Amino acid sequence: MALKVHRAVERWPIRGSFTIARGRRAVAETVVVTLRDAAGNSGRGEAVPYGRYGETPASVLAALDAVTPALAEGAGRDALMSLMPAGAARAAADAALWDLEAHRTGRPVWSLASVPEPQPVATARTVSLDTPDAMAAAARALARDGAPLVKLKLGRPADDADRLRAVRAAAPGARLVADVNEGWQAADLARLGPVCAEVGLELLEQPLPAGADARIAAPVPLCADESLHGHDPFDALPPGYGAVNLKLDKAGGLTRALTLADAAAARGLDLFLGCMVATSLALAPALLLAHRARWVDLDGAWLLSRDRAPGLRYSGSVVAPAAPGLWGDG
Repeated sequence: MALKVHRAVERWPIRGSFTIARGRRAVAETVVVTLRDAAGNSGRGEAVPYGRYGETPASVLAALDAVTPALAEGAGRDALMSLMPAGAARAAADAALWDLEAHRTGRPVWSLASVPEPQPVATARTVSLDTPDAMAAAARALARDGAPLVKLKLGRPADDADRLRAVRAAAPGARLVADVNEGWQAADLARLGPVCAEVGLELLEQPLPAGADARIAAPVPLCADESLHGHDPFDALPPGYGAVNLKLDKAGGLTRALTLADAAAARGLDLFLGCMVATSLALAPALLLAHRARWVDLDGAWLLSRDRAPGLRYSGSVVAPAAPGLWGDG
């Protein structure tokens, strides 16, 4: 059945701003794909262009334009795997196809994908990269809110030790993980790894640049993010990692993420389920994988000044599926 394909760039303001080692943003730019058939069924998907890999809203739109004829003629999720590389364009199109199938069949995506129905789950709450005092204040507020898992953004090695210690002092009872976004060098990791252990960090994500981590080691467990990339990502993954961060925007959609989750489990790797700063439409497919993950980091929509309605339901540090009408409910 022929489909009409619509794609658009949307801009969603971030609450305050969001800073990582690569820079600061005040707005989340997302790409939304909408598919509609002649019977009036529709499906939507959203993803965030991944600047680390050269993606921009314009390049994602161009990638979608290139496959629009195939989508219009009925190319499905399996065909997308060969028609498009991993990335935001495929993630958005893949999500739209899942949503469309749910509406056509009357079955929710979790049933179509043969996974358990998503349930409320505790999510990490993110503390953006800032001064040690500002990050401590943010962590203190999250601790008062009962956040069980706090994720720190690091990547300025000159004073990241101060950040780690300040946040631990501000949130003494919280579980801590940290994401460096490739912001350290080997000497920084050697110096700061013991501080990570000192504050009880339970996971350190991508401290070194991808390609510079062949001999990576630290006194705390390590998680790969940018180093888990490519057509066969596990083949090139350095052996020092015990966990991997799975983001649908980078993996190229739920279809591929399901197989990557299986591959991680087969290799004995723990799963960190991550997200970009985006609306609930982008995060809803990821929620179907939460039962597979040791750590869940799906607060991307909570970081926005406003979200879609209906959206995922945040209550403190618990995120729950949205009311019907967002994505994938048949």
